[in-house]
Amino acid sequence: MLEEIVEIVALDPEREVPFDRDEILEDPLEVLDICSSLVSTTTVSAKESDEGSDEEYSDRHNTTAQAVVLAHYSVQEYLTSQRCTNGQASQYAMDEAVCHTLISESCLSSLLYSFSKENREDIGKLTLSDYSARFWISHAEKGQKNARWTRSTATFCSDSSALTQWIRIYDPDELFNGDGEMIPTESVLQGLYFISFTGFVEVAVQLIERYNHQVNAQGGTCGNALQAASSVGREGLIELLLSKGADVNAQGGLYGNALQAASNGGYLEIVELLLSKGADVNAQGGLYGNALQAALERGHQEVVELLLSKGADVNARGGFYGNALQAASESGHDGLVEMLLSKGIDVNAKGGHYGNALQAASHGGHEGLVEVLLSKGADVNARGGFYDNALQAASASARGHETIVKLLISKGADDNARGGFYGNALQAASVRGHKTIVRLLVSKGADVNARGGFYDNVLQAASHGGHERLVEMLLSKGVDVNAQGGHYGNALQAASHEGHKTIVEMLISRGADVNAHGRNYGNALQAASASGHKTIVELLISKGCQRARWRILQQRAAGRVE
Repeated sequence: MLEEIVEIVALDPEREVPFDRDEILEDPLEVLDICSSLVSTTTVSAKESDEGSDEEYSDRHNTTAQAVVLAHYSVQEYLTSQRCTNGQASQYAMDEAVCHTLISESCLSSLLYSFSKENREDIGKLTLSDYSARFWISHAEKGQKNARWTRSTATFCSDSSALTQWIRIYDPDELFNGDGEMIPTESVLQGLYFISFTGFVEVAVQLIERYNHQVNAQGGTCGNALQAASSVGREGLIELLLSKGADVNAQGGLYGNALQAASNGGYLEIVELLLSKGADVNAQGGLYGNALQAALERGHQEVVELLLSKGADVNARGGFYGNALQAASESGHDGLVEMLLSKGIDVNAKGGHYGNALQAASHGGHEGLVEVLLSKGADVNARGGFYDNALQAASASARGHETIVKLLISKGADDNARGGFYGNALQAASVRGHKTIVRLLVSKGADVNARGGFYDNVLQAASHGGHERLVEMLLSKGVDVNAQGGHYGNALQAASHEGHKTIVEMLISRGADVNAHGRNYGNALQAASASGHKTIVELLISKGCQRARWRILQQRAAGRVE
């Protein structure tokens, strides 16, 4: 961006004080004189610029901006070619990798200048700081890491003030909340933790040996440096950390331990390395409960086989999926499910988000797996988990797995089973707008007036989702248009809040009480007002909603309805 160019010319990472404000270009367009015919300016959207690879960076800038670009693609092609290197213009030749290293070092210099304790009065003054914070690592990954760059990076990562401000601008670990305040951790964050994600081994060596960064320091999303490096497959850094005393079984963080992090990423060589260094194959904790579940969820067969050969317990419980079979079933890994079943895993093991493997496979739409699990004795009416039963799970899926619903019903699934987030399968299908599944369930005896769940009844669920034809069908089946209960109190409130005018008209024409009271919004008029749906407010008033109450509601709406 042109606004950043004016500062780049004043930056020299080789100087003791890298940035000289006196060298800032007074007129940004002076860059055209400096680079003569090599560059030009153009107006671009932020996402069309090179920086646009980071959407958050783009969002921080104007929709359009002045950018400096090469006059023609052949300029870069020539400057980086052997023809230029070996020709009369060799003094202008550029090595792409060297350029990336220099850019990365310049970014670090700008961040140190802006945010180090010595320059605290200038915090946030450099326009270039935003770009530098977001892209210094990506430039370094494309460059040649020399000794000077390594020293500069280690210096930056050891400056607590600069490091903290970098994370405030661009937090790769999401350690700050929306207000920009640091979320408390068990210890002060170290640069070593963040460098562990990058694989910059020489920088890590300096941080440990020169700056005394502790290899087992706790903190961050991944808990410690070893888990961070394991989560992204940085084998060289893992070897370094282990050689410097990193605890291979340290607990904490998103994955619970390094072995689970590496297993989820499918890094077979790293899993082997960690196991050879004494990692506990059955260590519990973290998102997936254990390393085996982490590998199964992502379908990493070789890692799964290695873990099993080292004694991983196929029936261990815990984590998001509760057990190994559920982890493999949700993602549809047929071969791994077959492997687990051959190892004697309990097909009806309970626990986890989906309650059991059958519910997980049903929600994921894996018809073949559903058939396999049923053939192995899975209980079609087993209860538990977010959806309570497999039939509700299949009905609630965004895609609506009609064939699985038919299969489950043919195997004896109770179409009126109550429980789970949606209360029953019919309500789950209704909120998603799966008309064919609703029709199928009703034809099999599902009660259209059954109560329970978040929306309490199917009509409120369908009305909230804006499914006009489905609402019409349900009304034709005798559903109670004034059924009270659920999050919105009744179907009319749900439709009014979401702005579904046609459904509001339909419900009123079928006898919905426009003055019915209940739940969060009190009545339909207040629900429409809260969301700013003026036409629905006017419709409700025209249908007999009390005007005196409307005047009160206008005041409460605080101007949201004109």
